[in-house]
Amino acid sequence: LGQRTAEMHKALASGTSDAAFSPELITHHYQQSLYSSLRKLLRDRFSMLEDALPGLDAQTRSMANEVLSFSQPILDSFAEMYQTRISAIKTRIHRDYHLGQVLFTGDDFVIIDFEGEPAFSFTERRLKKSPMKDVAGMMRSFHYAAYGKILLNETYRNADDGRLERAAEQWQHYVSRYFLGAYMEHAGLGSELSKENRILIRTFLLEKAIYELGYELNARPDWVNVPLKGIHYLVKRYLEERARH
Repeated sequence: LGQRTAEMHKALASGTSDAAFSPELITHHYQQSLYSSLRKLLRDRFSMLEDALPGLDAQTRSMANEVLSFSQPILDSFAEMYQTRISAIKTRIHRDYHLGQVLFTGDDFVIIDFEGEPAFSFTERRLKKSPMKDVAGMMRSFHYAAYGKILLNETYRNADDGRLERAAEQWQHYVSRYFLGAYMEHAGLGSELSKENRILIRTFLLEKAIYELGYELNARPDWVNVPLKGIHYLVKRYLEERARH
């Protein structure tokens, strides 16, 4: 899947004779614009979460309050998007990339549904973005695959003493790493994430999880634990990384 994802991005960036598909360098202006949009997303989604607190069960409310306390570290993480000079490219990408958009043939994957995120206008769907946005989208999908069955199955939830959740976290962590490693290899990015790609991946993972938070609060309140755990996991890893440096 990582290989096919890299090949998809290479194909989408190969139309140099068509301006609609020609790769473009990420500019500092674009970085500042992205940072502004991320700040607005965080503000809007956390406001929704605060309003929803009274209707959440005690365990979910506790997790939600902890996530709400992460507002400043999230902003600090997002700030790296404009504080660091990013020299990567942006291209046309899938824009709605997750496990539901790939078909497994038994020994390979076929990628489908290139119409983009349905919630956005056609003009917005055509905007060029970093391919890492698709990569992050698939990694967030692994997180949903790992946690969905546990959080929504009452038998699992009542019988579990934390082992299933720890196993799910470990599974999504390693599957994401294997996927990202294969993607990097076939995209020609080497075996180690550069500083700018590490920032891009972290930024888009957090952006996706925060976006999912709003979606679940509106459409599937029983699922809100999944993005909450995703945000919690990502912020904890960011804080650990920051402490090491």
